[in-house]
Amino acid sequence: MTNSARFDRGHTDDLMSYLAASPSPYHAVANAAERLEKAGFRQVAEVDAWDGESGGKYVLRGGAIVAWFVPEGANAATPYRIVGAHTDSPNLRVKPIPDTGARGWRQIAVEIYGGTLLNTWLDRDLGLSGRVTLADGTHRLVHVDRALLRVPQLAVHLDRSVNSEGLKLDKQRHMTPIWGLGEVAEGDLISFVAEETGLSAGDIKGWDLMVHSIEPPAYLGRDRELMAGPRMDNLLSVHAGTAALTAAAAVGSALTSIPVLAAFDHEENGSQSDTGADGPLLGTVLERSVFARGGSYEDRARAFAGTLCLSSDTGHAVHPNYGERHDPGHHPMPNGGPILKVNVNQRYATDGSGRAVFAAACERAGVPWQSFVSNNSMPCGTTIGPITAARHGISTVDIGVAILSMHSARELCGAEDPYLLANALTAFLEG
Repeated sequence: MTNSARFDRGHTDDLMSYLAASPSPYHAVANAAERLEKAGFRQVAEVDAWDGESGGKYVLRGGAIVAWFVPEGANAATPYRIVGAHTDSPNLRVKPIPDTGARGWRQIAVEIYGGTLLNTWLDRDLGLSGRVTLADGTHRLVHVDRALLRVPQLAVHLDRSVNSEGLKLDKQRHMTPIWGLGEVAEGDLISFVAEETGLSAGDIKGWDLMVHSIEPPAYLGRDRELMAGPRMDNLLSVHAGTAALTAAAAVGSALTSIPVLAAFDHEENGSQSDTGADGPLLGTVLERSVFARGGSYEDRARAFAGTLCLSSDTGHAVHPNYGERHDPGHHPMPNGGPILKVNVNQRYATDGSGRAVFAAACERAGVPWQSFVSNNSMPCGTTIGPITAARHGISTVDIGVAILSMHSARELCGAEDPYLLANALTAFLEG
């Protein structure tokens, strides 16, 4: 490595543990909250009155978490420094009436969530995760982490053109997982989930369930310089942001701004929900924090005007087999440090001022960084960055880690990059 932020494999080991323990957005925020609690943060309920005391606090809502640390001496107009990310990943989600089947097979009806690469879910051993809702409105997490489901691919003998013409999958007909043999019985899946979670089927009044690959994350390559695993888009950033926030909180009264982690749900389908970046959650939390410290609307406006946000999401590493799909002058590489994402059509929120902010944070951290822009003939995706900038009037910069196989059930990154990203985010929050 050429950078001065010496690689700590322990950070990547911890990321792999976090990915394995977080098969759904609900697990991701619960695990982030547990880490924050150990660092001295405390949960505040949205229905309660908030105090203006200093220290670390967080709000949980569904699959989203907003956490912040108010240093001693902060006033009502103190600006925020925000790391934004999202907790959801493309996958297969259980339908309201889940029990189905055909020709002697018992199956589970699923709906496609987000822009998933469908073929990557074929012939994998799949578990079941998410949450169930009880009659009193409380939730219970579900994590069945064993080979329970499978989406079987059609044998080549029955699809002779698959290798010459490509695999063609119908989302409705071909993506239904099997989980046994026999007659379909209504209520089977929820009865099974109830048993797995120590409940009775009658206790469960609602559910938000999804499947996940049970194959654990792993180092890859001759020198273990790569890491393969699920849900890097975008739990890699949630993990790094959590580590950065706890590190910034340790600085305490030396902070000149209020560090924040905002990890939203539903980015993969547009962010338009009460837990998405296009909802009111972040703005409400920041405003209530201002008002709890005795601030006025004028203080709120001043705080927001001085606020900066790094929207951290994964981006595309140059693909060795499809180099022509990338911009010829921008080829981000694994272990080259985080990437600055630019799109003049505002699919990313970065401008020249944002570039300077990000470059300064990386310089303070001793972290190298790279630039990403899409090939003009291949329009790029988007992130929570432009949404955050437009909705709250907050200066926002889009960054992330370069990966391969984005939106696959199993993605690939450089083993050093998660650590480098966390260092850059920490320097940003402390700055």
